[in-house]
Amino acid sequence: MALKIKDMHNILEERAPSRLMESYDNVGLMVGDMEQEVSSVLVALDCTLEVIREAKAKGCNLIFCHHPLIFKKPSSITTDNLLGKKIIELISNGISVYSSHTNLDSAQGGLNDILMGLLGLKETNVLEAVPGESDAGIGRIASLEEPVTLSVLIDRVKESLDLAVVRFSGDENKVISKLAAITGSGQSFFCAAVREGADCIVTGDTTYHNVSDLREEGIAVIDAGHYGTEWPALKMFSKWLQNRIAEMGFENSVVVAESNSCPYKYR
Repeated sequence: MALKIKDMHNILEERAPSRLMESYDNVGLMVGDMEQEVSSVLVALDCTLEVIREAKAKGCNLIFCHHPLIFKKPSSITTDNLLGKKIIELISNGISVYSSHTNLDSAQGGLNDILMGLLGLKETNVLEAVPGESDAGIGRIASLEEPVTLSVLIDRVKESLDLAVVRFSGDENKVISKLAAITGSGQSFFCAAVREGADCIVTGDTTYHNVSDLREEGIAVIDAGHYGTEWPALKMFSKWLQNRIAEMGFENSVVVAESNSCPYKYR
């Protein structure tokens, strides 16, 4: 029995139903044919040209990425722009692309839950629930079993997410007892975190004025980066995906992309 893209779609819908996506989002099969047989799956945060070439080199004809390759309907598909180059490269090499984005962020057992697990927090609540869903939504919040200083928490975040540096705001001696975390770009949910009583928020892509306001309110922020908060969680999700494929009786492999990297450099 051959694994087809429609089987992958069913697996991913089981874990992260598309109904959980944010209204602005685009998820599902971006490029390809639901009836295509899958050789192996390459998991990446972004479908970059480097990731496409890695998939080709490793014989992976399906790229599962978190960030959608196509957000808005393109007016043309040509080599004159980056998106067109990617789509043409994919089609020329028979490689399909499937994305689970905010639906995977929101889902129970999705990236936000995995991030909290990596930080050592298991008993969590949804920060802002998807309408009609009590156990799914963007962000998670939890009370620490043992409160720690912000300084200790910063070191824990760096170690848990394998990061050399993070940006942060707040008094390093401040005691943190309640933590909110939002994978990727999370400052749209700062109000929800404040409302739920968070002492500290872990997320990425924060901006000056938002963080400045939180500092005045005595709420710490650890900006571990968009890549830094999502990629470790997505790698963990790839293990679940491999196990689920095996449970269904398929022998296809799930490969974690090596060419996937943060666009930022620090010095």
